Amino acid sequence: MHGPSGTRPTWDGGDETYPAKQAGADRRDIVAVLTDDQPTRLADSLRREDRFDVHIADPDAIAQSVDREETSCLVVGVDAPDRARDLLEHLRDLELSVPIVVAPREGSERLATVALRNGVADYVSRSNDEELVARVATAIDEATGRDGPTGDERLHRVLANALPDEAFVIDEDGYYLEAKVRSEAGDLYTVPADELVGRHLEDAFPDDVTGDLLSCIDRTLETDEVRSIEYETETTKGTRQYEARVVPIDEPIDGRRAVVWLARDITERAERERELRQRRDQLETLNGINSVVRQVIRTLVEAPTREDIEREVCEQFVESDLYCCSWIGEPDGNGGVTVRTSAGEATTFLEVVRDPEIEPQQPILETLETGEIRTSNRMQEEPRIAEPFHRAASEDDVRSAIAVPIRHGETIYGVLTVLASRDDAFSQREQSAFQLLGETIGFSINAVKNRRLLFADSVVELEIEIDGGDSLSFDLSESYDCTCYLEWAGDAAGGRTYQYVTVDGVDGETVMEEATDHDSVEECRLIHDGGDRCTIEVRLHESGVRTLVDHGVTIRDVTVSDGVGRTVVEVPPDADVRAVVDALQMVYDDAKLVARREVDRSVHTADERRERIADRLTDRQLTALRLAYYGGYFDWPRGSTGEEIAEAMGVSPPTMHQHLRKAQRELLTEFFDERSGKAT
Repeated sequence: MHGPSGTRPTWDGGDETYPAKQAGADRRDIVAVLTDDQPTRLADSLRREDRFDVHIADPDAIAQSVDREETSCLVVGVDAPDRARDLLEHLRDLELSVPIVVAPREGSERLATVALRNGVADYVSRSNDEELVARVATAIDEATGRDGPTGDERLHRVLANALPDEAFVIDEDGYYLEAKVRSEAGDLYTVPADELVGRHLEDAFPDDVTGDLLSCIDRTLETDEVRSIEYETETTKGTRQYEARVVPIDEPIDGRRAVVWLARDITERAERERELRQRRDQLETLNGINSVVRQVIRTLVEAPTREDIEREVCEQFVESDLYCCSWIGEPDGNGGVTVRTSAGEATTFLEVVRDPEIEPQQPILETLETGEIRTSNRMQEEPRIAEPFHRAASEDDVRSAIAVPIRHGETIYGVLTVLASRDDAFSQREQSAFQLLGETIGFSINAVKNRRLLFADSVVELEIEIDGGDSLSFDLSESYDCTCYLEWAGDAAGGRTYQYVTVDGVDGETVMEEATDHDSVEECRLIHDGGDRCTIEVRLHESGVRTLVDHGVTIRDVTVSDGVGRTVVEVPPDADVRAVVDALQMVYDDAKLVARREVDRSVHTADERRERIADRLTDRQLTALRLAYYGGYFDWPRGSTGEEIAEAMGVSPPTMHQHLRKAQRELLTEFFDERSGKAT
């Protein structure tokens, strides 16, 4: 055939005309190279074969640069699937009766699919020059009838060389016609790969998977489009996941339509994707939990009462899509749990919780007993969950639960239970967020108690008697006929609770000897030793004082004498007195309430307090304070030295320091005794 001008086409880049094909042993085959990438290199690779006359054609002007009659083979060196599709479809439209070999640099499954769909003679990587030359020569020989293969043989060759994983030809009824499987992949097959041809899909897959695969083949042949499918199957090494591209074959095989099934093992990739999705979902869930926790904490600041705190907490949780129900309970004194407040749609579950005839859930009881979080991430399956709760969880679609102690220090105010309609809702990270929330709620409840106590016009004074105890003060009072007074107790760094105790009737050395070996003492230090009276700083393993403080009471007096302790505390008028006594009985079995009194608080103005302090100071002490304060002695760096203050007073520095320290002690005594009683 000739070009538009009636002349023979010329090769791109020159005026060399096509040489005529030669016959016999001296035959010269003309090979046209179509490529966008390094055409000279591809042409040089083909020139290794002496029988080839290799020329570079213009892929954008094929009709003008390729002679239909003289060209023996077209080699398409393109890697991009879309570009290859355009070229091959254009070549098919030109109806060139020459074999086409696709020779990419690297190749891909998509490119191989394009090649198969366009009926190429072969598909071979150009990474091996000898292989490339041999395959092009074979394609030419087959096209000219020298070694004419069947269409099935050409298809099998493309399958064998085009694809990295498994490839099959499967007919419309689901029977294997061809199979190409890598040796390492073949070891996974429950049906040996070399026995697949002639067998049906149902021989290799379970019924449900076979149905999906046959449906995919039907859709592929109906639409005449390449389709994809993912499926799982059992192998000799367990369940594996595969992805397949299903390519329709244009020409029937033995009178039946068929597809090329290109399968790739994606188990590892799918696992990575699954892990990434899980991490993403966990991160989104954790962010959601933290958002709920932050919102709850914001509401705690404004809540005026414990009831408001608990109600806001429960409502905030169910407003989130993450949870379906929440409730707060406290011990009822009989081994059960009383629901204080609740929110959410798990009505059947809450009815079971409130039913006094049904024992509480074991995880909740464990949380109240140990002060530790308990979770149930498969609630409908766990054997430790009683049957009534199993049934209720199933009816309300409750799948996970977490029980969180509401605590401040050593005091547990109750338990927050949150329910979710998803399995594994409470991971370790989420538990950490809930742990913080439980402590924050406990702190807020304690703060409310203290605030009510601080601003109350009247308070309730409780006198509690403790008949015997295991702590150091009880043993000292019995062994040495002495009396122990609590001066102050409070928290220091790290949340440690220290008590300052004055012992009247025994010397400091004896007290320290007793403290060193006493089981209740964790640390002890002698502060002052006055012969038969001393003051110690002590930290106990378990402290009733700490328990009282955590319940928001103000300790006014603690005295231990003759093995009996007497404690006077103040609580708000509406305080739960029973809860305070019960908490103390957790430390001292024989603690009992012996008196309860309503006490009006005296209110002092700032001027009255200043006058009262001034009355307690001598003139010298007041002068030392004023000179030190206005002279910048308390600034950093100091505006005046001790010597300068002493000179202004007309006394020696030691005398000035004596007056100043006594004045400071009077100020601190007024501040601590008036502000917070014996403990803070």
